[in-house]
Amino acid sequence: MSLMEKIQKDLTDAMRAKDELRLSVVRMIKAAIKHKEIEKIRALDDAETQQVLQTMVKQRMESIEQFTQGNRPELAAKETKELAIIESYLPAAASAAEMNAAIDRAIAETAAASMKQMGAVVKAARAHLEGKTVDGKALSDLVRERLAKLG
Repeated sequence: MSLMEKIQKDLTDAMRAKDELRLSVVRMIKAAIKHKEIEKIRALDDAETQQVLQTMVKQRMESIEQFTQGNRPELAAKETKELAIIESYLPAAASAAEMNAAIDRAIAETAAASMKQMGAVVKAARAHLEGKTVDGKALSDLVRERLAKLG
């Protein structure tokens, strides 16, 4: 079952269960995917659909941070619930150990010794973490930290 088919099935299930929050989030997901399909003038594959979902996750994280800073816990809580539903459609996130192992392999492969090779190391590490959800900023920060120790 493709990711889009799973989303459609969950939409129907949420309607039947009268689960308002899940229904609104799944509709939001479908709308974002549909918007991207219209933009690309074709149907999205699962990888592109995951990219849309990761963008939505990033938006929710930023909103939670803003609402927490703005002393709006009720809005932060709503965004947190939405985030959990959106993340349920993404593959498991890479653990810190997996990210560190991927960075070690990437540094060894690229023979990186300074910050100048950061882009190559990040790209190689991402390739090793294929199939997992990776927070790009966290990965970049870890690579920067590791290369700073080397150079």
